[in-house]
Amino acid sequence: MFKSYFLTTWRNLIKNKFYSLINVAGLTIGLAIGLLILLWVQDERSFDRFHQRKDQLYRLENRVGTGVSRHIWTVTNAPIGLNAQARLPEVKGVVRIADNYVYSSFRYNNQLFPANKAFFADTTLFTLFDFPLVQGNPAQPFTDPHAVVMTEKAARKYFGDASPLGKVIVANDKSSFTVSGVIRDFPKNSSIQGELFFPMQLLNELFLAGKGKYADQEWDEYNFQTYLFLQPGAKTAALANQLRNIHLEHKPEDTDIEYLLQPLVSMHLYNADGEDDGMQTVRIFTIIAVLILAISAINYVNLSTARAVLRAKEVSVRKIIGAAKRQLFMQFVLETAFLFLLSLLLALVLAGSLLPLFNRLSGKELVIDYMSGRLWMLVGITGLATLAVSSIYPALMLSSFEPLKALKGVLVTGVRNVTFRRILVTGQFAISIGLITGTLIIGQQLHFMRTQNPGYDKEHVLMCQMPQGNAHYDAIRERMLREPEIRSMVRASGNIAMLGVQSGDNQWEGKKKGETVMVYPLSVEKDFIPFFKMQLLAGDNFSGTPADSVHYILNETAVREMGLKNPVGQRFRLWKREGTIVGVIKDFHFASLRVKIDPVVLYYQPERSDLFLMKTGGHDAPVAIAALKKIWEQYSSEIPFEYHFMDETFDDIYRADGRTGSLFNVFAGIAIFVSCLGLLGLTAYTAQVRTREIGVRKVLGAGVSGIVRLLTWDFIRLILIANLIALPVSWWAMSRWLNEFAYRIPLSWTVFLFSGVIALLIALFTISFQSIRAAMANPVRSLRTE
Repeated sequence: MFKSYFLTTWRNLIKNKFYSLINVAGLTIGLAIGLLILLWVQDERSFDRFHQRKDQLYRLENRVGTGVSRHIWTVTNAPIGLNAQARLPEVKGVVRIADNYVYSSFRYNNQLFPANKAFFADTTLFTLFDFPLVQGNPAQPFTDPHAVVMTEKAARKYFGDASPLGKVIVANDKSSFTVSGVIRDFPKNSSIQGELFFPMQLLNELFLAGKGKYADQEWDEYNFQTYLFLQPGAKTAALANQLRNIHLEHKPEDTDIEYLLQPLVSMHLYNADGEDDGMQTVRIFTIIAVLILAISAINYVNLSTARAVLRAKEVSVRKIIGAAKRQLFMQFVLETAFLFLLSLLLALVLAGSLLPLFNRLSGKELVIDYMSGRLWMLVGITGLATLAVSSIYPALMLSSFEPLKALKGVLVTGVRNVTFRRILVTGQFAISIGLITGTLIIGQQLHFMRTQNPGYDKEHVLMCQMPQGNAHYDAIRERMLREPEIRSMVRASGNIAMLGVQSGDNQWEGKKKGETVMVYPLSVEKDFIPFFKMQLLAGDNFSGTPADSVHYILNETAVREMGLKNPVGQRFRLWKREGTIVGVIKDFHFASLRVKIDPVVLYYQPERSDLFLMKTGGHDAPVAIAALKKIWEQYSSEIPFEYHFMDETFDDIYRADGRTGSLFNVFAGIAIFVSCLGLLGLTAYTAQVRTREIGVRKVLGAGVSGIVRLLTWDFIRLILIANLIALPVSWWAMSRWLNEFAYRIPLSWTVFLFSGVIALLIALFTISFQSIRAAMANPVRSLRTE
């Protein structure tokens, strides 16, 4: 029986090569792209889920500030975690990870390495998380305060194939550290990453030497990722309130503090307050994958039901000679399954071929592991769902013909009635038009973000962090300005394109009780504002005199949030520095346009300004870089030379949005292409079944243009209806997407009109190919057609 089904299926495929090719191509492309998208979705949703204790691990975060300056910090101070473990029975363990701001380079033999991925950590990092040691003593990862644990990748980088245990690396050419353990490289889907880990005990000793107290006693230093291991069933909201009370016992003035516990498994896609920034992109891509698969399935259903009339006599003869409806149903389902299986195999090959390109576009490192059970589960779910949609309705319809009527050429009304097919075509193009609209609006928003004036001149700015050269800044500046390519030079404590440090330790005239405005403090020098061509709205710039050490310049947002009227001349305190506001600058963007501009305070403290910024001519950057490297080698030879251009930082801010936009463009193009494949097949079928009608019309005097109009009008009407459906839905969806941005483009009706016109032109081009061919056929040959 199955052999008979197979032979019938194969003959039908060979007999109708054109339609088989369209079906296979549409299903193959749809399945391949759907599979790639779902692999991306699966990877995003898999972050941090490989830990055995994942359901009991939470990241401790805090919400600080008042008003629009209220923010969530994903880092805490050091003592809150220890207090949580000591005082709250629900907390069974704590892990703290601190950024390394102590060491800038490491040396082994004569090789110098930057300290980019080095951290301080508690030993519980290797026990509560699934980051076990593969070399060393798991019970004692750090043998002493001057031990270091590194990843396998770092061990290969430093020591090659030699055993790393017992090897000594030197930090800043001063402090020696012995490798006491090696852990496996962190999985790509881990939010925690790093290469070198030093004991938290060492950081405590460094704090004691520098500040006179341990880090574990410092409630003002927010530099620690803190993870809590809770007992099952712990109430996180109650714990958060208890943590706040503990904090206020030690810092009663921090009335704005609020603690949040973020589940480990959700922190990649959600914020601690429940905002789903990352998850929204995952949902969008999931919907796109389903839509592309749906378009592929619709193509098959449309062509199968449309061509049913051509197989009516075959089905009738089978019924007359004894075939049951169930047997016919199984035959047509197996035909679809065979076609689908062929498409699925081709889709796996195509997906594997496209994976490198997809990884470049998405910034991922996905692999298709054909031995993975999760991959085949994903393929199975995707395949069965698409197969079910594609096969059941056509099989039911084809097996339901009444044989006598079919043999007489009188088919049931279900076949004659093309309403269902028209609905599917309309749905296909409504999806395509929606994707075109999304592509245009996303492209416009990304262009707006990249071209919007940030409030400062970011072009051709060369940046270099040189702490050791800060004491020699005047000499360095003089030497750099001798270079023809260097136009000007200033220094600051941070990158104006991406400020990172916030503080609520400030005071101003008229500050209300319990009010906390979180500001971004930035140390600059007197030429900083003119260097970036920033606009001074009131007061004066820094003059470069010692008096500037107690002067402050605020941005518009800071003035507004503090409720200051005529701020110039008013008293202001930042940390322990009492001073006076001498100026107000126009707001500038120092983060993505997704977020509103926050308060900024510029202060004058050159000794803290070790980021050197040079304005180049933009003509010969290598000359400027070579000159900077010579100076680096003179003052910072123990650190690998690193430099950046401000444009690169600006691009980094929008890289994720750019990738999303690029992927959306590709997916929209594929959806339109697959829709057009189906439209091409339907047009060819229409021309085929109306061959005699076309011949008669030509004999009676109809021209080519009139016949083309006849064949295309039905499809054009469906596409116009699809526009009416897609445009309001697109308006709603893109309005919601744009609401994520604090600064956004307005939605213009011209974009929606343009989307509809593009879809119509693409469809016309596709339809015209077959329509003109049919209209120009010899009418004598057409009239001979059965």
